[in-house]
Amino acid sequence: MAQGFDLVLRGGRVIDPAQGIDAVLDVAVRDGRIAAVGPGLPASASDIDVQGALVLPGMIDTHAHVFRHVTGRFGLDADMVGVRSGVTALVDQGGPSLMTLGAFRAYAVEPAATRIYAFLSAYLVGGLEGHYYPELYGPHGIDVDGTVKAALANPDLVRGIKAHAEIGGFARWGLAAFGLAKEISRQARLPLYIHFGQLWPLPPGGDANGAEAIDPDRILPDILDLLEPGDILAHPFTRHPGGFVGRDGRVHPLVREALARGLRIDVGHGSHFSFAMAKTVLDAGILPHTLGADMHGYNTHLSSEGEDAAGHLFAGAGNFSLISAMTGLMACGVALEDIVPMVTSHAAQMLGREGEIGSLRPGAEADVSVLADERGRWVLRDNEGTEVVADRLLRPLFCLRGGRRIDADAPILPMAEAA
Repeated sequence: MAQGFDLVLRGGRVIDPAQGIDAVLDVAVRDGRIAAVGPGLPASASDIDVQGALVLPGMIDTHAHVFRHVTGRFGLDADMVGVRSGVTALVDQGGPSLMTLGAFRAYAVEPAATRIYAFLSAYLVGGLEGHYYPELYGPHGIDVDGTVKAALANPDLVRGIKAHAEIGGFARWGLAAFGLAKEISRQARLPLYIHFGQLWPLPPGGDANGAEAIDPDRILPDILDLLEPGDILAHPFTRHPGGFVGRDGRVHPLVREALARGLRIDVGHGSHFSFAMAKTVLDAGILPHTLGADMHGYNTHLSSEGEDAAGHLFAGAGNFSLISAMTGLMACGVALEDIVPMVTSHAAQMLGREGEIGSLRPGAEADVSVLADERGRWVLRDNEGTEVVADRLLRPLFCLRGGRRIDADAPILPMAEAA
């Protein structure tokens, strides 16, 4: 302190679950790192008044798609989704594969101000066009040994493996592709992140490989014994068949068994989110561990890129962000104090980076998210057109990334509609 601070965020509500902090405090930065957190810290070269705002550890979006251009219309600009939306770290879910990981590092990760990790696709083609063409996928497109080697050779970047458990794939390949993906995860000693909810259209026909052979409620039972503690089930609130809510409208009884076995749940908001499904799951007492926004080129409107994505299965969500997904969860009755760990400490644990990100511990790199916490009445809409009225709205103001201020000016940030 005798040397002074470079910057102090003064008087905000500081919530840091990793340290058990929730109080009005100051946060000081020196040389790009957190120098102190406490009340009444000495003045700095640059004091910023954040009274009334939330001051959080740099938020982590656990489900992003930022392999721009290589994944076609699917990939968004990383800093637009990240620091320019108040989010300091992203996890690209399944964009790069063993064949494209070098390009992902050079053209997505290294130029970005946002911190980026990856869950490596189990498929050789990765996330090309958002998995638009199912014929490119399946067990014929998986190289277990090569993908394990790529993951182990890039531990700073690759923190998990991405796979799919959904009726379109199971109708085509049964458990074969999923089993190979789990073998990659097991050999690489990394968690498997599992997409639930329909991704591919069902193949035509009603034979043994056709639509009638697939019961979406059987997917979780069929894969559960293959999974291990730390594996992640995504899209619990999906509006598509094959999720946590069965065809009878009730939460699948094996969801609790999965949690008891040490599996984790990521919201994976995106084009899946349904207020009705969220209410069913949350009312059953099931709370996700992490909150990924799942923004991509099919559900996020970019005026410069036209409407070519309108026919995609996951089109039509409209603009949103990680912070607006937090607002949506609050509108479902989840407390802010339960949501903040999802985007900070729990997300860091999912990545095995607890000592590096997700906390404001002195000495840590100064990644900080500052949000407005507003009261009023706003209309929120999900992908089914359901509307709810929220009386509380979170809005990104700016973030610090390594101590450098970046304002939340992304053109994709949603505009709140007053009720």
